[in-house]
Amino acid sequence: MLETFKTLNPVLQALIATLFTWGVTALGASLVFFAKTVRQRMMDGMLGFAAGVMIAASFWSLLAPSIEMAEELGYGSLIWIPPLVGFFFGAFFLWLVDKILPHLHPGLKMSEAEGVKTSWHRSVLLVLAITLHNIPEGLAVGVAFGALAFNLPSATFAGAVALAIGIGIQNFPEGTIVSMPLRREGMSRLKSFWYGQLSGAVEPVAGVIGAAVVILARPLLPYALAFAAGAMIFVVVEELIPESQHSGNTDLATMGAIVGFMVMMTLDVALG
Repeated sequence: MLETFKTLNPVLQALIATLFTWGVTALGASLVFFAKTVRQRMMDGMLGFAAGVMIAASFWSLLAPSIEMAEELGYGSLIWIPPLVGFFFGAFFLWLVDKILPHLHPGLKMSEAEGVKTSWHRSVLLVLAITLHNIPEGLAVGVAFGALAFNLPSATFAGAVALAIGIGIQNFPEGTIVSMPLRREGMSRLKSFWYGQLSGAVEPVAGVIGAAVVILARPLLPYALAFAAGAMIFVVVEELIPESQHSGNTDLATMGAIVGFMVMMTLDVALG
């Protein structure tokens, strides 16, 4: 089965990989059928874990290959330019979306919602908060698979698969983090699950766009990898780490981040 997957068009590979990561989000959201709530300590540990995975993926799967690809594409002594420019614009893009897109982080009051003012329901704003996380994740997976079209030494099928698996693993708690608060607030199990899994629906869209863009414009490849890294690091620093430590579970959240980093680093080094 893996060999068949390896022969597919990179855009189709990106679609399948991000459908997988979306599916893991749905799996995490399905916990709402078995429990009404998850202890805050566990939620904070899961947020820390997700942050650790994203930090490791940003370097091992995105920035390091971006630097290698810049060298392979003939940047010479200027190989630092693509990762620097891409990283900055990735972070800037997410900053811009964060300011515009209405969203509400779990555990906060409606008055603390971010983005433009809106009358949207709390449930929609909670989903949009996690959706914001998933844009760079889907983009990262898409760019990783799109890079395979050029047969560059720094772009490997195993590395792209490792990234998809790592993103999928950290999507599990993200699905739970959306569905559980909704269930706790009185929403039905089915609706809570629906909104929880819906937060991952953006990943296949972002994945296909990422893969298609780098295939159509090869010179953008190292920039696109760094762009995804910058977007993910912005999410980690702006949202995941502060959220994980908001309730005072600092040590647990920090150790969750360490474990997440170790898991993603192991996946990338062992498989990539």
